[in-house]
Amino acid sequence: MIRFIVNLSAAEAGWFACVLGAANGMPWAGPLVVLAFVAMHLRWSKRPGPELGLILSAILIGLVADSVLVFSGLVSYPSGTWVEGFAPYWILAMWAMFATTLNVSMKWLRNRNVLAVSLGAVGGPLAYLAGREMGAITLNQPVLAIAALAVIWAVSMPLLMALAVRLDGVNEKRPPDFVLRDWRVSRHV
Repeated sequence: MIRFIVNLSAAEAGWFACVLGAANGMPWAGPLVVLAFVAMHLRWSKRPGPELGLILSAILIGLVADSVLVFSGLVSYPSGTWVEGFAPYWILAMWAMFATTLNVSMKWLRNRNVLAVSLGAVGGPLAYLAGREMGAITLNQPVLAIAALAVIWAVSMPLLMALAVRLDGVNEKRPPDFVLRDWRVSRHV
C-alpha cells in the first residue's frame, strides 16, 4: 500500500513539475523531477530491465502521438521544444512518469480494456485541458484537439496496459494456474 501511495504521489508531483515548469519558462525543471522519480521507481523494481522497456515504449508512443498533434497544428507548446514540429521534451517526461504508474497504482486496470479505453478517452483530454489552463499548452483548434486527444488516449491506454503486463518488472511473475495445479498433482504421485 505504501508503494501505491508513493507511486501515485510521485506521478502527480511529476505532472505538476512538468506543467508548471513549462508554463513558467523552465521546461527543464519537470524532466529533472521525473528523472529522479523514474530512477527511484527502477531502483524499487524487482526487474528494472523490463520496467525500463515499458518506460521507453511509453516515451515512443508519446513522441509519436504528441508530435502528430503538433505537426497537425492542433496543439502547440510555448516551451521545451527540442526539434521543431515534435513534442517537447517535458511532455515526453510526462509519458515516462505515467509509465511508472502502470504496474503499480494503475495495476487494477489490467485486462479491463473497455474501462481503459473509456478512462483514456476522458482522462487524457482532461489532463491536457488542465495543462492548457495552467499555461503549458495551447489548443489551437480546441474541439478538434480534444477529439484527437480522446482518440489517441482511447488507443494508448489499452496498448500501454498490455505492454505493462508484458514488461512488468515490479510484480512477481507467477506461473499460470495450470502449471501450479499440474506441479502439485505430480508431486503427490
